[in-house]
Amino acid sequence: MPPKLKSKIPVQPVPEKRGYEFGGPLGAFGIVFGLPVLIYVFNFVCNDVSGCPAPSLLSPSTLTLEKLKHEVGWPEQGIAGFYDTQVTLWTLSYYLFSLFLQVFLPGQVAEGVDLACGGKLKYKFNAFPSAIIILSSLATGTYMYGADFVVWTFLWDNYLQVITANLLIASLISFFVYARSFSVPQPGKANPELRQLAPGGHTGNVLYDFFIGRELNPRITLPIPFVSEVSRTIDIKVFMEMRPGLLGWTILNLSNIAHQYRTYGYVTDSIVLVSIFQGFYILDALYMEPAIMTTMDVIMDGFGFMLSFGDVVWVPHLYSVQTRYLSVFPMELGWSGIALVLGVTAIGYSIFRGANNQKNRFRTNPNDPRVKHIKYIETASGSKLMTSGWWGLARHINYLGDWTMSWAYCLPTGIAGYTIIESISPSTGLLQKQAVQTPEIRGWGMILTYFYMLYFGVLLIHREMRDEEKCHKKYGADWDRYTSMVRSRIIPGIY
Repeated sequence: MPPKLKSKIPVQPVPEKRGYEFGGPLGAFGIVFGLPVLIYVFNFVCNDVSGCPAPSLLSPSTLTLEKLKHEVGWPEQGIAGFYDTQVTLWTLSYYLFSLFLQVFLPGQVAEGVDLACGGKLKYKFNAFPSAIIILSSLATGTYMYGADFVVWTFLWDNYLQVITANLLIASLISFFVYARSFSVPQPGKANPELRQLAPGGHTGNVLYDFFIGRELNPRITLPIPFVSEVSRTIDIKVFMEMRPGLLGWTILNLSNIAHQYRTYGYVTDSIVLVSIFQGFYILDALYMEPAIMTTMDVIMDGFGFMLSFGDVVWVPHLYSVQTRYLSVFPMELGWSGIALVLGVTAIGYSIFRGANNQKNRFRTNPNDPRVKHIKYIETASGSKLMTSGWWGLARHINYLGDWTMSWAYCLPTGIAGYTIIESISPSTGLLQKQAVQTPEIRGWGMILTYFYMLYFGVLLIHREMRDEEKCHKKYGADWDRYTSMVRSRIIPGIY
């Protein structure tokens, strides 16, 4: 018998280095310390105490700090009221349960793209069945206890403290992966775990590297006996992006629906429609989880505060603003409104999912009959760039679909804005609150309920610019040739 060949141990390559993004250290400072404040601002400014926005904000000449605190529901304990240990522990238990399902549920095992060191990381995917188990448990609780199910009341009553809990968890994980990144093997050393620094994450500036992420794919292997290595190896970036925050977005939406029912005794078509659209988007992403292996987040970006905070604070708490608004100010769309929103969503989804599926199939199996006809150019590095199909229309056509879907999330809030009016109920004699829209407040709420659409558009343009720069560096003259064939960036014929 021929002697067994020893498998080659990958060697750590010299890490690629790139310049600053997001405005460098100054931009990192603004995002790290500014965006968490913005999440809290959204919670206070659009509330069920005085209105959306708080009325005093529209009368700056008579605005006082004490009056504003009263209107926004500022905690009696002050800043200390932002945190609650019990809420933090319950929130952490949700993360741990998600982790438990990741490890012990069966799942699809697949390899990622080629790394600079020559190897491929293995991933276990089971986010979709994990989500089904969690949502089924919530459905059972709702069936038994209705809108008063403890999860729904807990999330509404402790929303401020849940934000803080997620922010603390995101920050601690960011510190952990930053500190651990310094144990990545030096260039030329053996690298059996296939660890790498992110191209843009080792500038030497502590704040910027902490923000952008030093290590490309930080992983931990849990010491769990009788469990395969691939099951107990957790890719922190993929776990955070696909599990607690993404599903948490849907869970917060469901909590908001329950609050609307507890308050008014009915549920409106607008809040149901937004929740269905967003829920479908989320479950679709979880079902197509393996497609994450070919995304820019996994291939190019390090994992730091930017992604950690974005995954579990920004996404669930900012993206659920529309259902939170509608839970206080119920709005009926009617059939014409429903048809409009459905049409916008269908267009956006067909572009988004069609383009992403085409890209993923072309990269993983170019002989797939569904992509075999696609035209492409081959670069000097061996990569193939599609010049027909969805990707022949625009170089980032999937962004157009993603952004179009964001309209459908905001449109059901209409010309937003409401004021909370207190009155004595003639039937019970008790004080009651009612959300009404007055001419003075009408439209001002759109700053909050349509913020997601505007922000998302800016985010996608910025991401497209980052991607263009990286592709030009990677492919050089081949990229120039490609862009001369596919001229549009996101919107065919326009941009």
